[in-house]
Amino acid sequence: MPLAGIAAGAMRLLARLPAIWESRCPKHAVKICLQGSRPSAKPSPNFNVLRQNRVVWASCGTGACFVERVKVSEPASISSGIAERYATAIFELSRDGDSLESLERNLLDLDRALADSADLRELIASPVIARDDQRNAISAVARKMGLVAELANGLALMAEKRRLFVLPHLLSRLQDMIADCKGELAAEVTSAATLTGEQKNRLAETLKGRMGKDIKLNATVDESLIGGLIVKVGSKMIDTSIRSRLNSLQIAMKEVG
Repeated sequence: MPLAGIAAGAMRLLARLPAIWESRCPKHAVKICLQGSRPSAKPSPNFNVLRQNRVVWASCGTGACFVERVKVSEPASISSGIAERYATAIFELSRDGDSLESLERNLLDLDRALADSADLRELIASPVIARDDQRNAISAVARKMGLVAELANGLALMAEKRRLFVLPHLLSRLQDMIADCKGELAAEVTSAATLTGEQKNRLAETLKGRMGKDIKLNATVDESLIGGLIVKVGSKMIDTSIRSRLNSLQIAMKEVG
């Protein structure tokens, strides 16, 4: 089954969810989810909202449910910290179980699935999907993709704890840990067009000469770059994209004006 279709199949597990109407409470910065029939008219903005710990009760007279408090934005540092803890546990268990090679392949497959499937991205990020449904869906994805037990169990636990939204950070951190364990450096390379095998080899050799370690390239394509590359190795970034040059030129022209 194509990777893009895996998440779509898992999302069918969620078909029993009722229709959901969403609004946002500006006072508490949460999404209010009213399950049941979709209201024929938008309720008054003055519907009742009561907060208790991390649970919000919302009522507008058409139906209501308890939902967890959801912040409008999670700071990147918080997401990275959460991902670090789960990545460390998954990595150590896989290393002890001698399954790092399989885990590495799984990470690449999941990375591609996230890039290809809007349904999978919605599954990990949506605050309106019930905890059990999210866990069941991600477990179905794990089975279909043949993920190693350490990763599959980790994803199920993350869903149970409402932490699946950090999955992209988790994948990146695990790739770094595996590369470090192998004496490699992971380099994130974004290009305007797909790199050929020869281009990848030349880039890896150039980076190896500068960094003093074997380089593992994780290549992605972003056509908005127009041309050039963005290369990230650890905390270092090299941006030679035409988009970046145009942005710099635009800033310079504003300063002149």
